[in-house]
Order: sequence, then C-alpha cells, then structure tokens
Amino acid sequence: IKRYASSSHTHPNFTTRSSLPKRADYESKPLPITEQEDEQEQSEIYLCVLWYGGELGIAYYDTGDCSIYFMAESPDNKDLKLLQKVVDEVLPTYILSSAKQDQSIASFFTNIKTVTEEKQGERKPEVVFYPNMDFGLEVSKQRILSRQFPFVPSHMTATEKILYLSSVIPFESPLVVRALGGLLKFLDRKRPGVELEDSHIAVPILAFKKFVLTDIVNVDQDTYCVLQIFKSEIHPSVYKQVSGKKEGLSLYGILNHCRCKWGEKLMRLWFMRPTRNLTELNKRLDVIQFFLLARNHEIVLTLQECLKNIKNVPLILRRMALSNTKVSDWQALYKTVYSAVCLRNTCRSLPSTIDLFQTISQVFTDDLHYIASLISKVVDFESSIAENHFTVRPNVDAIIDEKKRKVMGLSDFLTDVTVDEDQETLIMYQLQTKILEKSAVLNDVIEYTAHLDVLLSLAVMARENGYVRPHFSHSHMIRIKDGRHPLMELCAKTFVPNSVESCETSGRIKILTGPNSSGKSIYLKQVGLITFMALIGSYVPAAEAEIGAVDGIYTRIHSRESVSLGLSTFMIDLNQVAKAVNNATERSLVLIDEFGKGTNTVDGLSLLAAVLRYWIKQATNCPHIFVATNFHSLVQLKLLPTTPLVQYLTMDTHQDGDELVFFYQIKEGVSTVSHAANIAALAGMPPKVIARGIEVSELLRNGKPIQRPDHSSKEKQLQNCKALVDKFLSLDLDDPHLDLKEFMNKEVLPSSASIL
Repeated sequence: IKRYASSSHTHPNFTTRSSLPKRADYESKPLPITEQEDEQEQSEIYLCVLWYGGELGIAYYDTGDCSIYFMAESPDNKDLKLLQKVVDEVLPTYILSSAKQDQSIASFFTNIKTVTEEKQGERKPEVVFYPNMDFGLEVSKQRILSRQFPFVPSHMTATEKILYLSSVIPFESPLVVRALGGLLKFLDRKRPGVELEDSHIAVPILAFKKFVLTDIVNVDQDTYCVLQIFKSEIHPSVYKQVSGKKEGLSLYGILNHCRCKWGEKLMRLWFMRPTRNLTELNKRLDVIQFFLLARNHEIVLTLQECLKNIKNVPLILRRMALSNTKVSDWQALYKTVYSAVCLRNTCRSLPSTIDLFQTISQVFTDDLHYIASLISKVVDFESSIAENHFTVRPNVDAIIDEKKRKVMGLSDFLTDVTVDEDQETLIMYQLQTKILEKSAVLNDVIEYTAHLDVLLSLAVMARENGYVRPHFSHSHMIRIKDGRHPLMELCAKTFVPNSVESCETSGRIKILTGPNSSGKSIYLKQVGLITFMALIGSYVPAAEAEIGAVDGIYTRIHSRESVSLGLSTFMIDLNQVAKAVNNATERSLVLIDEFGKGTNTVDGLSLLAAVLRYWIKQATNCPHIFVATNFHSLVQLKLLPTTPLVQYLTMDTHQDGDELVFFYQIKEGVSTVSHAANIAALAGMPPKVIARGIEVSELLRNGKPIQRPDHSSKEKQLQNCKALVDKFLSLDLDDPHLDLKEFMNKEVLPSSASIL
C-alpha cells in the first residue's frame, strides 16, 4: 500500500466525478464509534419464475443483502413440487412470471396466495405477469451486460466485463438468463429501496449468488410446527409487537448461539434445508468435532470474539452504492475487515484437512488488508465522530489540508468549509468506489464467517448438553441408543432416555400403545428431532446414533388450526396422512400420533388399520413408521398380519393401588388398558365424575345397559303417581273458588317432572 501523502491535489489512485452527492446524503446524528447502527428493515424477496418444457428457471432479489440469487435450470413435473419447495423456503413478497405460460403453472399461481398466506400470516405474495417479450433471451442478455454493477471494476473494457460476468452468471442456461433479465426489468420498475431517490440511481445489486435445492430432505410445515423446530412468539416489547417476533422454546431457539446476524440467518437456512448429502454433513461434523476437543477451547474463544465484530456488511455496501454512508458505517466496516483478517490468520494455523479452515485461509485474500489500509489511511475516525461527518486524515489531499490550515483565520469561513466539504465528499466517493470493486472478498467474508459461526454455535450446545456425533449409513436404517428429546430434557428435572432400532428387514413399523401421559408423543417427537438434527449436520442428544439417508420426515401428530382453512379437523388429519402415504419412500420417516380419533371409533380404527396394511404390503420398501395409538382393538382383533416388519411397543407403568406410576421407559409389548381414570384424577377431574366414568366404562365393556344415575326407581314412580291421583280426587270440582290452573302449576307439573 502506497503512502497517501502526495504533492497532487488529490491522490493519484482516485478518479474524479462530475456530480457529487450532497452533504445531507452522508451526514448522520452522532453515534458511538464502538457500535454499528443495525437497521432492522423487513427484508423483501422479488422472485422471478419461468417454466417451459418441464424445466424451471428461478432468480430472486433479496433486499436484505442486495444480492440476486439464481438456481440452475432444474427439471420439474407438472405438479411443480420443486417450485413449491422454493416458494415455501424463500417466502417471496412478489412473484414475477410471463403472461404466456402453461396451464399447470397458471393453476399454481392461482392457488399460491392461499398456500403462502397460511405460512406467512399477513404477508401475501403479489403475483405479477409481464409480456413474454420482456423475457426474451437477447434482450435479457443485453439488460445484464449493459447494467453497471458496483462489484465490477470500473476500468474494465466491454469485452473484459463480459468475461467477468460470465464467471458468475450462467449465460449457457437460457432459462436462467431470461429469468434474470425479467427480474432486472421488474426491479427497475418497482425500485425497492430507492423509491425516493433520483431516477438515475439504480437498485443496488452487490452480488450474484447461486443456490441449490439438491439432496434436500422433504420436511413440510406441519412437521416444523409439531416438532417445535421453529416457534415464533410475539415480542413482549410493546414497541416491537407490530413487526417484531422472538423465537420461543424451539430447536432453533436452543441451538442458536450465533455471534453475528449472518450466522443466525445461515442456521435458519440450514434448518429449512436439511440435506442427505453425506459428504456435506460430515464436513460440518468434522468442524464441530475439532471445536469440541479440550485443547482447542482457546481457539474457540478467539474465533467467537472475532465473530462478534462481523457487522452488517451488505447494508454498508448498499449505502456505499447509493453514496449514503454514515460515520458509523466506516468504523463498522473497518472492524469487520480486521476481524476477518484475524479469522483468516487463526484458520491458517488450524489443520488444512478441514475444508472450512482451508477455504477461509484461501478466500480471505489480501484484498482485506487493502480495504483496511484504505480506510485507516483515509478516514479520520476521531474527527469524523467529533464533527459528525466524513473527515479525511491529514496528508491525504493537499487541497483539504490547505483549507483546514486557513479556515481558522479567514472571514469567509463558510465558503472555505463548503469547498473543503465538497473535496472530502469527492474523496469519500472515490474510497467507496475502490471498496465496492473489492466487494467480492467482503461477500466471501459474510458467507464463510456465517458457516464458522453456525458450527461454533452447534459445538457450544453439543458440549453443554452432552451430544454425540451421529454416523451416517447408505442403508435404510435408523438406530439410536439412549436418545433424548432435546427440548424436554431442558425442561424436565429428570429425563429417561429411550433407544430406537428400525432395520431394513425388521421392525420398520412400530405400534406404540400405553396410557395417556406416559410419554408416547414425546418418544415420537424425539425420534423425529434426533433424525432432523443429524440431517443439518449437528451433534445429537444420544449415546450413539446411526442414521440412514432419510429423504423426508412426515408427521400426523397435532391437528392444525382449522378455522381459516375451512376444513374439519378430521379432514386436516386425513390430508396429513395422505401426504405421507402418497410421498413417503423406503428412506422416509413417518410419525403418526392418535390418527382416527376425529371420527367414529370404528371408522377411525378401520382407516388406521387400512393405512398400516397398505405399508405392510410394500414389504422392505415401506418407510420407517412410528404409530402411537389408544386403539387397543388394533391388536386384540388382529387387524394387522403377523410379520417381522411390525413391532409392538409400550410404555412401562405400574399400578400402585389407586396410583399409577410412570417409568417413561419403552419396552416390547402391548398395553390393554388406557388408565384414563388415573389420568383424569391427575388432571384434577372431580371424583364423582371419575367414578361415574368408571361405572359407564364397565357397563359398556360387559355389554350391559346404561342407566341415568338420577333415574328414579319404578316403585318410587308409582308412589308419586298415586299421591298425585289422590290429591286430584280430593278436589271439590263444584267449589266455585277452586282454581284448577293453579293446581296444575303447583302440583301436577312439578310432580310429573320427577315421575317422568
């Protein structure tokens, strides 16, 4: 880095600009120089979708980091399941497509609002159609190549720019190029983030990034809800109740100990994209295993300390692209860059056999030193804070230095200050331009520090809670020794671990019976959560775990809220089971709790038996199925065939007089009683109600008629009738003062109620 003192009026590394931003564009109120003002703006997603000939082209713009994401052309059938997965994950604010389209995708867009409204609450996507000519291949290419991107060095020729963009944009994929072209046109019309700026200021696009959905495990919204993987709650602060939400007791909530915003964002993305890519999962586990070694504890603390200083770089770059930087932005960027250098130097001392450490060592280039040196040698932080605007250090620009020497003794003070400010604004703009040209390394910093942050967070939780590394197998099996529910073990004083073994040829369908409140539902959720944690590359709460390449987790555990859907509770239950029946493969995990309760007992039992027989007929191609039920007749009536695929389990309990003792331990066998009376007593039900319930249950079980407890005996009824008749016969009907109406109201009607 050359010294910034020069005899010229401006530094030779900077160029001039004809029109400069005004002082108001970058001034801000005084802010502490030690912290960055993170704006909690609601991120918006602008999604462009094209589907032709069974191929899907997708690109979207995220206002949160001012980046465009695109997905390689991918085959998608007429059911458009891949597109639905993208929409579920991205949650777009706007969806753009061509007005000329196939009936399948037209129907998809017709129904998309109701689908996403359920998942996003009040945030409804707006579907917009442009003429097909706006998505033309040549016009889209021209739109991309003619646009000025801040990350493209300004000194490049047109040919060099084409070559540069070809390295980040797949021009060989026509559908992706057309989607990108349409998206750029849409952004130019909507102008998100720059609606109030001058028309010549374009929407800032700081990077093009590729995203993939290959090897993604299918986990639907119901599963995320019932397993409490996410649980948003209204923020308790009255100032944040409109837009702010906080994470409740959830798997994401307990595992998230990330030190920077981008780590939290990536962890949520991993949760939304559990993968069966065993290579990727083992890479993540290798990093966690390294951090868990006792000798590496100091390294963990050093990395966490550096991660705390990684600030909101995309927001800063966006402000730079709009020439709207604040004083705090410069220091935040400076701290981020030097922290990134610290991370790089630390990773270079770590084993290069771990891919993440090697990648950080390589992609955190000396451009970081260049950026840090530029900022430190140009920006006068102390004066910037004191004067509340961007201030240049001495010996950077001779004109500014001269004006500052004269300003104290001149009468035309304001004129000199204006000249000085214009010159400093020019220097600020040139500095921004240089940094934006090196923004690629800053994007790499955000990407890989996020990876590091997430894996450090998972390592911290693994150490604190005694998690173990799961092992993966290409076979169709799930084996968990002494597994624990990751949420319940934090809430309960003691937690009883339970094991799971579902092999390729035996025990793939487990029928779990037992009293209510004995732990059946917890066991099902525990299996689902441990499997899910393994599929995001986390250590798991167990003594040992071996997980096959699971391709989907399907659940029917809790009934969703049904009012807004316009469906009965039982219909929703049927939909959830139908989804598992139609989509689950031999690699899938299916969890079903109390299916069939929402209708007539016989019909519910019949449906459950029919579903299980359907899977039994698939032999070794059936999924891993865990069913908790109180339909004891399923076993007593022998509705299922005898096969090694089916294993009957129950929760261990002991009846000690009137008290029922729960051991919460799984064992082989079948429960024949539900102990409903004991559970009702624990719930605080009145003893009289419980006694009557036991009485009715016994009568039903023995096939005897049930009588009302307040029903009078026949003898007493006859006595009441005779007394009423005697009163009537004693009346003198010839008496003019006799009031028959009063007699009927006071004597006959009250007596008839007790007689009948």
